[in-house]
This record gives sequence, C-alpha cells and structure tokens, in this order.
Amino acid sequence: MIKHLVVAVGLLLPMVGAHAEVNKHARSLAASCAACHGTNGKSQGGMPVLAGLDKALFVTQMKDFKSGARPATVMHQHAKGYTDEEFELMGSYFASLKR
Repeated sequence: MIKHLVVAVGLLLPMVGAHAEVNKHARSLAASCAACHGTNGKSQGGMPVLAGLDKALFVTQMKDFKSGARPATVMHQHAKGYTDEEFELMGSYFASLKR
C-alpha cells in the first residue's frame, strides 16, 4: 500500500512542477496588462477588470482584437504580439483570480 502511494506521488510531482511553470509563464504574460488593467487585472476604473473574467470570453476578445474584428485604440496592437496558446494561458490566469 505504501509502495503504491510512493509511486503515485512520484508520478504526480513532475505534473505539479509543470503546472507551476505554466502559471509562472501565464503570470509573466499577463503582467504586461497591468499598466492599463491594474495589478492582477484589478482595474481601478476606466479600463475593464480582467480578474475573474470568463476564460472563453477573454480568449475570444483577444482573438477579435488581433484579427481586427473588434475595434480598439491600442488593443489590436497588443494582441498581435501573442499567440492563441498565450491567449489561452492568460485567459486561464485571469479567470483564476478573484474580482
């Protein structure tokens, strides 16, 4: 029984490390949003709050900014610097934060 537990924990540890790395990367990507949308996406007004935003909504809006389907003053330029995978990471990060 203990042997099985040790093996299970040993198999899970690399996944925990990988998850932490993804979160670190997502947090780093999202840091560039802080200048306008506030630290951790908690805008103090004037810009939309990103913290707690639905991931799918975030990703869709970012893709729309990137393609030009959604008009913007500067967001279309910011969005062009990210991949769809990075939108997914940032969307997960912001969705995980409390408003």
